[in-house]
Amino acid sequence: MILHVDMDAFFASVEELDNPLLKGRCVIVGGQSERGVVSAANYEARKFGVHSAMPIFQARDKCPEAIILPPRMGRYKELSGQIMSVLREFSPLVEPVSIDEAFVDITGCERLFGGVEAISVGIKRQIRQRLNLTCSLGAAPNKFLAKIASDMDKPDGLTIIMPEQVRQFIDSLPIHKVPGVGKSTHDRLIPLGIRNLGDVKRYPPDLLTRKFGAFGSRLIELSDGIDRSVVTPVSETKSVSAEETLFSDTDDKQVLKRYIMKQAERVARELRKQDIRARTVSIKIKHSDFKQITRSVTIEYPTQSSEIIIREAFRLLENYRMPKKARLIGVGVSNLVSRVSPEQVEIFERDDPQNSSWEKLDNAVDTITEKFGRDFITRASLKDKK
Repeated sequence: MILHVDMDAFFASVEELDNPLLKGRCVIVGGQSERGVVSAANYEARKFGVHSAMPIFQARDKCPEAIILPPRMGRYKELSGQIMSVLREFSPLVEPVSIDEAFVDITGCERLFGGVEAISVGIKRQIRQRLNLTCSLGAAPNKFLAKIASDMDKPDGLTIIMPEQVRQFIDSLPIHKVPGVGKSTHDRLIPLGIRNLGDVKRYPPDLLTRKFGAFGSRLIELSDGIDRSVVTPVSETKSVSAEETLFSDTDDKQVLKRYIMKQAERVARELRKQDIRARTVSIKIKHSDFKQITRSVTIEYPTQSSEIIIREAFRLLENYRMPKKARLIGVGVSNLVSRVSPEQVEIFERDDPQNSSWEKLDNAVDTITEKFGRDFITRASLKDKK
C-alpha cells in the first residue's frame, strides 16, 4: 500500500500557526501587487471562490476582507523538513513531491506499526501533535489512486482504497479527475462516451492509442488499476531558479538588473545550502504579450557564487535585444555538480581564483545573515530602493 500525504492549505495554515489572530479569517498567501497570483488560500477564503494561481486582483474582488500575506519560503521549508522527518519514522521510502506533499510506500511496515489505517492515523496524529497542522491522506495500492484518494475528503481527511475496492472505485471515477486529463483531452473523451475511467474498458486498445497516442496506453493501464511508477526516496536537484512578476511592464534593463541581483542571490544561497555548484546560468523573460524566452551560458568553472551568477545573468540580459517590455524576469542555474562528484584529476591543479574569493565572501555573508537575519546586510545598490 502507498500513501499520499497532502498538507491542508499549507502556506496559509503556517501563517495561521505563527499568528493565531488569523484563525477564522480569510487568509491568502501570494504576490503583493495586483499582477501577482495566489500561492495558497485557506478554506475560509476558498468559500468565496479564491484558489491558487488566481490573479490577486480577482481574489480581492471575490474576497475583499481577505488578509493577503507575502510568502515566507524559508519558514515553509523548515516545517516541510519536519513533516518529511515524521513520514520517515514510519517508512524509509518517502518521496517528496513538493514542499507540502509526499508519497510513502508502507509495504512491509505493517508488522511494526499495524495496518494501513493504523499507520495513516498515526501519521496524521504525529503531524498534528508536533506541528499543530493538519493533512489529508489517501491510501491505495498505487501512487495514482493514492493521490486521488487524498483529495476526496479535504481538509483533514483520510480515504483508504483497499485492493478489493479498486475495480469499483475506477468504474465510478470521473475521467476529469485522472491526472493528465486536461480540458482538451476531456473534451475529446466525452463525445466517445468516456465519462468515468471505467468507460475506457469498452473501447479496443488500438482505437485509444490511435486517437490519444501514448496517453491512450496510459489510460488503458489506469483503467485496469495499473500504475507502474514507484516511490523514489531521493530526487537529485536538477536546477535552482527564482522569478518574479514585475509591478509594471518595463524594458529598462537597469530595473531588470535589480530584480536579477536579488534573484541571483537567492539562487546562490540555495546552492551553498545544498553544497552544490552550477555550470550553466540562465535568465528567463516573459514579455507583455506573454511570449517567453530563455537565454543561457555555460561557464568554465562550476560556481555557487552570487557575484558570478549575477555577472553572467547581467551579460545575458545585456546581449538580449528587448522586442517588447518584460512582465516577468527570472534567474536559474542548472548542470549542477557536487563537491563529491567524481571528476578527472589534472596534473596541474586548476581553479578560478576569482570564483574562490567570491565564494569565501558569500560564506561570510551567509554566516552573518543566518545569525542576524537577511536584512542585516545587503548590497548598497539595493539599499532603500523599491
